[in-house]
Amino acid sequence: MTDALQPAARLPRQIPFIIGNEGCERFSFYGMRNILTSFLIGTLLLYAPEADRAAMAKDVFHSFVIGVYFFPLLGGWLADRYFGKYNTVLWFSLIYCAGHACLAIFEDHRQGFYTGLFLIALGSGGIKPLVVSFVGDQFDQSNKHLARMVFDAFYWIINFGSFFAALLTPILLRSHGPAVAFGVPGVLMLIATIVFWLGRKRYVHVPPAAADPHAFLKVVRSALLARAPGQGRPGLIVAGLGGVLALGALAAIPVLGFVASACLALGLVIAFGGAGASLQLERARALHPGEAVDGVRAVLRILIVFALTTPFFSLFDQKASTWVLQGQAMVIPHHLAWWPSWLVKDAAQMQALNPLLVMLLIPFNNLVLYPLLRRIGIEPTPLRRMGVGIGLACLAWVFAGGLQLEMDSGVPVSLAWQIVPYALLTLGEVLLSATALEFAYSQAPAAMKGVIMAFWYLASTFGSLWVLLTNAGVRNEAVTRQITSAGLSENAFLMFFFAGFALVATLAFAWYARRYPMQDNYRTA
Repeated sequence: MTDALQPAARLPRQIPFIIGNEGCERFSFYGMRNILTSFLIGTLLLYAPEADRAAMAKDVFHSFVIGVYFFPLLGGWLADRYFGKYNTVLWFSLIYCAGHACLAIFEDHRQGFYTGLFLIALGSGGIKPLVVSFVGDQFDQSNKHLARMVFDAFYWIINFGSFFAALLTPILLRSHGPAVAFGVPGVLMLIATIVFWLGRKRYVHVPPAAADPHAFLKVVRSALLARAPGQGRPGLIVAGLGGVLALGALAAIPVLGFVASACLALGLVIAFGGAGASLQLERARALHPGEAVDGVRAVLRILIVFALTTPFFSLFDQKASTWVLQGQAMVIPHHLAWWPSWLVKDAAQMQALNPLLVMLLIPFNNLVLYPLLRRIGIEPTPLRRMGVGIGLACLAWVFAGGLQLEMDSGVPVSLAWQIVPYALLTLGEVLLSATALEFAYSQAPAAMKGVIMAFWYLASTFGSLWVLLTNAGVRNEAVTRQITSAGLSENAFLMFFFAGFALVATLAFAWYARRYPMQDNYRTA
């Protein structure tokens, strides 16, 4: 279809049902997530010594985030191989609702509350890659140019729900207690499920892929096990090394805990298995058709892009833990005329800045920034946007670290100063996360859409894993002494450490992006 005819294409009528579902679901998720750290410290962890509660709350929070972004692997696999996206989303949504009910009912019962967190992680994670790819399924070659607008709208509605959740749930927690504060998001999740169900007769249903002898893992297995005359199997050795290291990570459960150890083991298997398969992938052509082997090559390239974004998520997800704890030690500037004292009375509410800025930045970028860049000869390609996004997260944490240094020196610091790192981090998020939704769908081969989206969300899992591992590392007495001898507090050290982590990732991403071959894997009409 020519560009001249493209504007006549119509937006699919079923899109509003998916967008409405996502807005309600995101309110439910961010509503409970944004008050989780404060609730843990102020209620559920009161049995622990006061000095340990903040660290324990961060561990619980990031373990929960790891679960949320780990279970997309399960949801993507079930949808792609057995039940299809619609059925899988609907069933996992019901599990999601049950988790919210547990949070509201078991507000003062640790085992019941943690069960609720597990069910929400399972339900939210299970649907997370599928709703996005389900949006992509509603488009074909005739109207794919409208998909970017819808992906942006999809990300906009996520933040619409998140904005009101960040403002309202801390008020509900403060004024009405945990049962109401966790119950209201549960009601929104039930509404989200009903809205999604109402559109069932209008959706384009792409059936799950049939059993494929040339599926991704089968091609990878063939590549690793294949022999070549006169050559060894270096790829198999690399993959085997990853397996040995993964067993070592599992052996560290008593030190790191089950969640961190299991997640680290998974990362080692994926990284070393992928590297090993890449070394011997051409050998699989003897057993599989060329397009299957090329598809695996494409997925492995995508996984490298995803891996390089994990430091961004190490920084991004800490706005709901580390930045909330920092904000609680700041001075709320009620004396400032422009400060909304009637509404913002809690550091946790500063998180509302993130979705508010996202809702403003997405249309600004599309209507002003990107056209301006094109006029001056700079094409804002997806990979360029994503790389700049990581770099902006680095700057945000440098600024937050500077605020922490001021606080550590005894200077009262206004909570209003957190606006600057929130703004930088949010612009980085829009450039990276909103762009990555379209990037991941367009780059994935047809049979791997759900799973490749699951791998994208797995980037957040590993982002939180780095947080858990780093927090565990600084609790070592030798490390603590080194930090103290440098004249830094633990909080300041961690902020600058994560900023440096993001800087290294930015440089590596820029290097790899120049070599990445872009694909177009939208379905035909």
